[in-house]
Formats: sequence, C-alpha cells, structure tokens
Amino acid sequence: MALGVLLLSVLALAAVLGATATKSAAAPSATAALDATAIACGRTQTMGFAAPITGPAASAGAQMVKWGKFAQTRWNRAHARSKIRLVMGDTQLPDTAQAVRVAEGFASNQQLLAVVGPAGSQEVEVSTAPLRRGGLANISGTATRTDLTSGRRRGYFFRTVPNDDQQAARAVAYMRVTLRAARVVIIDAQNSYSVGLSDTVQRQLQAAGITAQRESVNEATVTDFSSLIVRIPNDTQVVYVPWQLAAKAQLFGQQLRASGRNAVLFGGDGLYVPDDFKIPGSFVTAFPVAGSHPLITAYQSGPGGGRTDLFGLPSYVAVEIAARAVEKACANRQATRAEVRRFINLTNIPASQSLLGFRIRFQQRVQAPLGPGDMQTPAAYIVYRINANGEYVKVG
Repeated sequence: MALGVLLLSVLALAAVLGATATKSAAAPSATAALDATAIACGRTQTMGFAAPITGPAASAGAQMVKWGKFAQTRWNRAHARSKIRLVMGDTQLPDTAQAVRVAEGFASNQQLLAVVGPAGSQEVEVSTAPLRRGGLANISGTATRTDLTSGRRRGYFFRTVPNDDQQAARAVAYMRVTLRAARVVIIDAQNSYSVGLSDTVQRQLQAAGITAQRESVNEATVTDFSSLIVRIPNDTQVVYVPWQLAAKAQLFGQQLRASGRNAVLFGGDGLYVPDDFKIPGSFVTAFPVAGSHPLITAYQSGPGGGRTDLFGLPSYVAVEIAARAVEKACANRQATRAEVRRFINLTNIPASQSLLGFRIRFQQRVQAPLGPGDMQTPAAYIVYRINANGEYVKVG
C-alpha cells in the first residue's frame, strides 16, 4: 500500500513539473528539474521563512519573524523593481515532524527561490533532504550545531551565526579564566543542538582539568526539575544549560534558587531571549551584533516596540543575503534555484553595511572550526551577564 502511494506521488510530481517547467533544460530527475527550472522575475520574488511561530519556542520565533519582516520592508522600500515576499512556515520547534512538513511545502512551491531558517539545529538536520531535493538553499540565523557545516550540506546550507565549536571555546574560556570555575554541571536538553554543544563544552572543560558532571533533561516536557536539581552537588560553581526554550530555563533557574543552590547559571545562545530568561547573575553566550548600527535603533522604535529583540537580528541578515542573491539571479529577468544558491555562496557584504559588525563572507572549505556555509572569521561569540534588573550587559 505505501509503495503504491509513493509511486503515484512521484508520477504526479513528474506530471506537474512537466506541465510547468517552461524554460527548464531536460533533466533526469525531479530534483534536477526543480533545480534548473527558470522562474520569471517580476517586480516581486518569493522566499520561504521557517520559524517557530507557535509552540514552546514562540517567543524566540516572534523575534525572528519581526526582524525578518523588518528586513523585507526595508529591502522593498529601497528596491521597487526587485521586491521580496516572505512565505511563512511555522515549524513549532521542537516538533521536528512539523519542520519536515514545512520544508516539503517550501520545496514543492515552485515560486520559492530560497529559504530563511529553520531555527533549531535539529530542524536543519531533518529539513536538509526535502530542501535539497527541491534545489533550495536555506540560511539559518540561529542553528549553531557545528557539524551542520561539515561539508555534507555544501552549497545548500548557510548560517549567519558562528558555530558551536566557536561558542564552546568562548564559554569555557570565560568559565575557566574569569569565573575560575573548578566544578561545573552540564545539563543537555536532549536535542541535537544541546547535546552537541554540551559534548564540546564538557570535552574542553575536562581537557582544562575542570570537573564537568553531565546531566540530561527533556526541556520540552519537564516542568518539575526537582529530581534533576537534587543531583547537582551543593558546591557546584557553574551550571551550564545550553537549552533552546528560554522560558523553561527560567523555570529551572527559579527552582534551582529555591533549593538553596547558588551556582551560577550559564546558557548558550538559545537562551538569548531577555523577555524569557532573566535570572540575575546568570551568563549567556550570544552572537555578535553591531550594537551602534542605526538599524537597531530603527527596529527598536518600530516593530520592536521599545525592545531590540537581538535574538532575531541574524534572521534579518539572512533575509538580506537571500534578497541580494535573488536580485543578482534575476538580472536577466529569470532565475533558477541553482543560480540563487551560487550567489548566496558568493555573498560579500562590507562591514560598513553589516548588522553583525564585520564583513560577511562564507567559508568555502573545511578549516576547523569552520566549514562550508559558516561565516568567515572574525565571526565570534560574546558573553553577557544578566544584572539585577534583568538587563543583558556585555562582559566578554
């Protein structure tokens, strides 16, 4: 039964492609056909935007969407003849099955030329196959797992944040040198982003002679962390929580404090959501931004409603990169997904125009800790401390 349905689906897809690919060269597969099908470029081109619009990570997703739409608005204002339209896809992080459905929908939408997102590293992992089958490049402003750029997604996956090997090195250096930690508990959240980052931090801490106890919890389902907290020794100096759901990390931190434990909480970039995670005295590693850039002020006074929502800022950059690539691909009034991928790979945004504060170019080969699709040096992480008012203050 399943095989018959699959065969009918493949035949139906082939029929659709044969009827609509008016300017495509003959191709041996549906993948090649989608990759090479020329899309007529009018005044507005279409891109997908995958984000957790609803679900446990909706607060982070809201920042991504607002920054993405802000990028769309500003681009369209300056490019009347090459506007962009964002088609939203709600991935409902951490629901990876929903992320697959969004990716499949984008791949089959023959108007789409590129995709921004998805957010989570685990979402990128499961979205790669359908997006690649459709010939679509995707640019994530938040997925940091290092091996996403190992070379297996070369030319298809790009990101506008540094990777977790870079993040781990910054976090460990701060724990070791500034906090002088000798006893650390690492709690992974049982997803690919969190486990990968936890593994790297644990390895680097132990190499530095620091005791690193490993624990694990499902952040998506647990609300009572008491059984986890009792396993944290009272003399622990730092509890490292590279989670994705900032509201759950806040709940865990409150329960940790209620237990009488005073260990410093240290989060990864997934907790860079000041509205949700604000335990005073905690630390968070986050991606670089050009803090004095006038666009940040413009966002704050506009869609931000007084907030900077910096977690979503790299998604603005991802939209900008995709828009630039689409505009170049449309120079002859038609574009293919393959052309857009090539122009994304050739991105070169000067530091003076970059919201990240440095020239944006993508790595072309594996050169640890970077791989194809990573931003080239000087992309790096910074450290924030949360003060008594819940404000994030840059400290490293």
